[in-house]
Amino acid sequence: MSDSVDRGRRLLLGAALSGVASRAFGQAEAPARPVRAPPSERMEPLKHADAGVLNIAYYEEGPANGPVVILLHGFPYDIHTYVDVSPQLAAQGCRVIVPYLRGFGATRFRDTATLRSGEQAAIGADVIALMDALGIPRAVLAGHNWGGRATCVVAALWPERCNGMVTVNGYLIQDLARALVPISPKYEVALWYEYYFQLERGRAGLAANRREIARILWEQWSPNWDFDDAVFDRSAAAHDNPDYIDVVIHSYRHRFGLAAGDPQYADLQRRLASLPPISVPSVTLDGDKDGVLPASDGSASASKFTGRRIHRVVPGAGHNVPQEAPEVFAATVMELIRA
Repeated sequence: MSDSVDRGRRLLLGAALSGVASRAFGQAEAPARPVRAPPSERMEPLKHADAGVLNIAYYEEGPANGPVVILLHGFPYDIHTYVDVSPQLAAQGCRVIVPYLRGFGATRFRDTATLRSGEQAAIGADVIALMDALGIPRAVLAGHNWGGRATCVVAALWPERCNGMVTVNGYLIQDLARALVPISPKYEVALWYEYYFQLERGRAGLAANRREIARILWEQWSPNWDFDDAVFDRSAAAHDNPDYIDVVIHSYRHRFGLAAGDPQYADLQRRLASLPPISVPSVTLDGDKDGVLPASDGSASASKFTGRRIHRVVPGAGHNVPQEAPEVFAATVMELIRA
């Protein structure tokens, strides 16, 4: 038996015992903690696909003929957000694909002239380009942070390609028209990095201190997550991508209207400006220890989901729910697969 299959079966046992089978709005039950993958374990080998403007590096696990699940990471994380989620899904027969987003890991732009955009339309379009390149007509999409936003973009604009979606923090399509409307100061404080990145000082700071900034954000966003140096370093290596600084800075400047978008995504951005609803079956999760956004009952974004939608709060989890509570996250994805 291969190590990956054995690991998958051990983690699957933890998922089977999790009790995350509730079909109603409410709190997700926290399962007993199973054995986690050691920090030395990497999601390798990587595969590569020319997909639109990118050569996308991705990890794949599970049977080639299984239902497809695409897991999307965020900033400042990487594919190892799903190091304990992917084997659980693969052990249950899913074909799991975990790509590095633009600007992360081994993913590269195919043309030096392409704008290193981090806008929401671009990261959503990248998912569709990857699905096209791999001949995948439909998939369940799941993500958090930037990956959750890409998931929402695909589900809203290409519902025919999305069998269902799981996101952390609900509906994540940005309302750019209201980007400069202030929120409560107690929540503004957590967004310090967004304002820092508007300045050239912030760009220089990110370039000089990318690991230190990422580490601070991990700790602030997930105050209860007891990760060690090895777990952090495994993901932080993905931030050495040569396009990381440009993509990150563009993303945060574009969302405040201080950087122009890539013209090739202008039509998609216009469609996103209307904040299109999501009609596919959806589950949204909040960690009750999230250091960015407080957990909610999901009602504020309920009107944005016109199909079946379940909202849950995950006890003890912070902003990085897939890595902090992988059994809950994997079991949630499987609910959509089995529905």
